[in-house]
Amino acid sequence: MSERVADGGGLGLAANRTARIGAGLDACTRCGLCLQACPTYRELRMEADSPRGRVFLIKQVAEGEARVDASMAEHLYTCLGCRACETACPSGVPFGSLLEYGRHEVERAGVLDPERAGWRAFRRLAFEWLLPNRAAFSLALAPARTLTRTPWLLDVVRRLPLGARARRLLAMLPSSKSAAAGRLPEFSAAQGGRRARVGVFAGCVMGALFGDVNLALVRVLTRNGCDVVAPSRQWCCGALNLHAGEGRHALAMARRNIDAFKDADVETIVVDSAGCGAEMKAYGELLADDARYAAAASAFAAKVKDAGEFLASIGLRERLGAVPGRVTYQDACHLAHGQRIRNEPRELLRAVPGLELVEMRGADRCCGAAGVYSLTHPHMSEQLLAEKMARIEETGARTVVVTNPGCHMQLIAGATLTGPRVRVRHLIEVLDEAYRASERS
Repeated sequence: MSERVADGGGLGLAANRTARIGAGLDACTRCGLCLQACPTYRELRMEADSPRGRVFLIKQVAEGEARVDASMAEHLYTCLGCRACETACPSGVPFGSLLEYGRHEVERAGVLDPERAGWRAFRRLAFEWLLPNRAAFSLALAPARTLTRTPWLLDVVRRLPLGARARRLLAMLPSSKSAAAGRLPEFSAAQGGRRARVGVFAGCVMGALFGDVNLALVRVLTRNGCDVVAPSRQWCCGALNLHAGEGRHALAMARRNIDAFKDADVETIVVDSAGCGAEMKAYGELLADDARYAAAASAFAAKVKDAGEFLASIGLRERLGAVPGRVTYQDACHLAHGQRIRNEPRELLRAVPGLELVEMRGADRCCGAAGVYSLTHPHMSEQLLAEKMARIEETGARTVVVTNPGCHMQLIAGATLTGPRVRVRHLIEVLDEAYRASERS
């Protein structure tokens, strides 16, 4: 392993993860099985925009055979980080870790295409100021939060003569059912016999724009016999930072969440955002060399479960009411590929009376959201979204079910701007509606 890889490229990662990077670079046999799994390769048909092509570029830099340049930077940032290549790879190449390392090398070298000069300013604002700082993030999203909780106003603003980028951003905003949706109660008692004591991770985007989903998760968990704890000091999981190659703040955010849940005395930490869950399950690996946090990080990661994963494991206790209609399910990349969870959400949907689940073609193909990708690479994002909306339309479903806020916002934009005019709902919202329907029957 080169000295450059051995120090994690300055990323501040634990030795076991940097060892994984070195081994991962050697594991790629260039067999090509990843090619058709890769959204950008399917669209661009360029070797450098395939997983094996990107691994080759990263390996050249890691071994000192090439220098980071603007061309390499563009190929790495064009990647969505969906990790579909990991599912397809027979050699177990940890592409997500390699991509994070490669992107950090780009940032460390300070090399970007002049046409993307705004990316550096955006990166500093988002990853160094907003996401690490709860107060700053809340202030920045206050206008968006106001619009989501005032549907009539959101509809009015969407009709204004705005530029394409502004229209796209407004189209992504959800409409909240309740103006009261916001911070979760720190404790909610189980209904009926107590089966478990769990923590709930509220997240940054989920908490700001999808407070209704978080509140629905608490209701569903309590109805299934769970005492629910939501520590007030928790914050962003750090996934967006780490995916962009920003390690310092990402690791600080991981430590903050570990501290927040330290005294919660919970058996499981339930997460309703696929991207957050995938990152939090890796905390043990991220902090393995941190003498103060290594053991706590490993214990924390072992407790993390996706909401659908957890509910399927304990079994739904109460009778569900009927929710008539045809739905289809969109696999979140970091649930299907990152956490290898596919069946559990579908099992829960099939348990709802009156609900017809119709599978779409390519359900596990990326919708083009990919964190901030729709902002940094709008053209590619829109191409992938158009493909996804066409697949949804084929099913004849009136509702598409998701498990991640990025997918949620991307598909809302698709339904708003191009159609089909489907509802986009989180899995937990569907279960919550089914429980409320049972009370009326």
